[in-house]
Amino acid sequence: MEETPPGQRQPQPAHASPPFPAPGSFTPPQRVFSPALAARGTPSPGSGHGAPAHLSTPPGPPVFSSPLRPAAVPFRATPASPHPVPFAAAGGGYSSSSSATTASLPTSSAPHFLNGAATPHGDLAPAPSPLQGDGLDNPYVQFSANKVLKQKKLLNTPSLGFGALVSPGKEVPPGPEVVEREPRRCLNCGAYVNLYCDISIGSGQWQCIICKKLNGSEGEFVVSSKQDLLQWPELASTTVDYVQVGNRRPGFVPVSDSRVSGPIFILIDECLDEAHLQHLQGSLHAFVDSLPPTAKIGIITYGRTVSVYDFSEGSAVSADVLPGNKSPTHESLKALIYGTGVYMSPIHASLPVAHTIFSSLRPYQLSVPEVSRDRCLGAAVEVALGIIQGPSVELSRGIIKRSGGNCRILACVGGPCTFGPGSVPHSVKHPNYAYLEKTAMKWMESLGHEAQRHSTVVDIFCAGQCPVRVPVLQPLAKCSGGVLLLHDDFGEAFGVNLQRASTRAAGSHGLFEIRCSDNMLVTQVIGPGEEASPDSHETFKHDSSFCIQMHSVEEAQSFSVSMETKCDIKSDFVFFQFAVHYSNVYQAEITRVITMRLQTVDGLSAYLASVQEDVASVIIGKRTVLRARTASDAIDMRQSIDERVKDIALKFGTQAPKSKLYRFPKELASLPECLFHLKRGPLLGSIIGHEDERSVLRNLFLNTSFDLSLRMLAPRCIMHREGGTFEELPAYDLVMQPNAAVVLDHGTDIFIWLGAELAAQEGQSAAALAACRTLAEELTRKLSG
Repeated sequence: MEETPPGQRQPQPAHASPPFPAPGSFTPPQRVFSPALAARGTPSPGSGHGAPAHLSTPPGPPVFSSPLRPAAVPFRATPASPHPVPFAAAGGGYSSSSSATTASLPTSSAPHFLNGAATPHGDLAPAPSPLQGDGLDNPYVQFSANKVLKQKKLLNTPSLGFGALVSPGKEVPPGPEVVEREPRRCLNCGAYVNLYCDISIGSGQWQCIICKKLNGSEGEFVVSSKQDLLQWPELASTTVDYVQVGNRRPGFVPVSDSRVSGPIFILIDECLDEAHLQHLQGSLHAFVDSLPPTAKIGIITYGRTVSVYDFSEGSAVSADVLPGNKSPTHESLKALIYGTGVYMSPIHASLPVAHTIFSSLRPYQLSVPEVSRDRCLGAAVEVALGIIQGPSVELSRGIIKRSGGNCRILACVGGPCTFGPGSVPHSVKHPNYAYLEKTAMKWMESLGHEAQRHSTVVDIFCAGQCPVRVPVLQPLAKCSGGVLLLHDDFGEAFGVNLQRASTRAAGSHGLFEIRCSDNMLVTQVIGPGEEASPDSHETFKHDSSFCIQMHSVEEAQSFSVSMETKCDIKSDFVFFQFAVHYSNVYQAEITRVITMRLQTVDGLSAYLASVQEDVASVIIGKRTVLRARTASDAIDMRQSIDERVKDIALKFGTQAPKSKLYRFPKELASLPECLFHLKRGPLLGSIIGHEDERSVLRNLFLNTSFDLSLRMLAPRCIMHREGGTFEELPAYDLVMQPNAAVVLDHGTDIFIWLGAELAAQEGQSAAALAACRTLAEELTRKLSG
């Protein structure tokens, strides 16, 4: 990788920084009181005290005519619930535009079913019949096929595979059944009681669907008839939330609004040129104006030093400064925490001071290239974490130094970390760059885990033309449960994402458990977490569950779960249970249990007819993108897609008469098209200019929901019709019609085409062009970043 001229768009080369300095002696924070900082900071004319309209959530969708297939709504308005719209680039408000059976998300909770099955245990209630359904419309889980093939050899075919997309933190109104008590679990394997269990209404015993062992209920399930079992939500619904009001932090009182459950620390790069700084100042002014009065904020700037701003001086602005060439010592953090400074304050008490701080920021003065400027981002994050974990002290005027709850660090980054802990050399041509980069990545990963342990999420927002060294910064965001996004500048999209980050509801201390019956086993899980250590969760005598430790629990996340069978399946149904345990923003302990069953079939045609092509495409896409860690890996993965399609045709297709060729199965007709788009699109192709940009997109794709994953995988073609309506066309039918406007949304870029004849018709052209521009602006707001 070579240095890129500054004029090019968001490349990501690397830098040089001095070797990591050894920890030195204690350096007390220096008090800085600058006349420039003390100047009365009235907000700039463009900032105002109310968030500008253009930084609000995008408006509603345009009116669509009847399309060839159901058109997906381009975006949605911010919901009124405490689970806000995800990031512009990370959360997408798309509904799938594929077949109605796979793509449409249900608007109600899972249906209720009767319990039990006729078994040798006498008065056991009968199991749900196939006619009553298996919960396949469950909004939290989507299988690659709605039936399971009994033959091990075909089901385990790697080219197609079998699996599920699970979104355990998804919020769908009216939501699952809520139970305010401990869940009842199998003492042998740890599975949860559910509507498919065989229950003896005479003794109250229930049989586990996973290990088939009997469990007692202390007489709880002893009823007069099987209909009485429906009074327990877990015996009547596929999805149940067990809620326990708890508190991980003594002295912390749960709040009624997720947006004020914890402080927000804003980290600002001091090494910005004037143009970028002006954009950033406007975004920051609008950001703090958009926060609720009770939201608590802290402000830190970083360059060669870390400046922590103090809100206790009233209208004046002062900062305590720590060195950035090393991690803050215990003594220096203690001097800050137990000093007289106030570093976190509610907006209602400090809004004028915050505006003063932002207005007093000055552009970088030295004649040093952007890529070579010293930035101590690692040390700044460490200081913010230290202050967040400091003692809780309430002062006069309602100013609070610290409060409990889930915390966020929002880093506004204009260049790479090239100074202090976690830094890399300014130039990739440094002779020891590869080793120092690997060392920096490990350090950032460790810092991310430390933030996650303290319920702090680090979101990193990069902007400008300077390479930020994405591989080094990505572990910090990922391991803390945050995201890393790239922006062209610090303008509108940057400001929108700051606002969404501050209001994004996220649970912490998440644990995701997967259990399967009938010798089914989990072979791979892709998503926002890592395999949990045995001592991090409760284990049972014969517990074969697959456990994932989640860095955060959010609505826009999903896991791709690949499964195989150990042998041929003999039973008529296979059961799957997904459970996520986490602490929500209200400090309550939530255990969401999702139980589903799939029918098994012998016939290959019945299995292929049940394959959900969009879901299967996304799972295959995530498995493929996971292996594309570098540009050369991406080339190999593009070649592997061709081999995958050939193998699917060979294993599941039919041989053409008098030929050695195989016809691709008609039941999977759209699968090759999706894989073609994966091969040429931004995830594996070369549409976006730099490999680091593709790296960011791949990471988002691996963790995000099914809806946005599908949009990033396969584009949509939207054609403008007369009258201001839009029609969705098949993506492969990009016909350049002379009298229509075509908008192509690839999930990351917008392409607009106006036909020559249309352009010649001034009246129609103006209306169509205006409509297209409006749609493009709306889509850009949703997809930018």
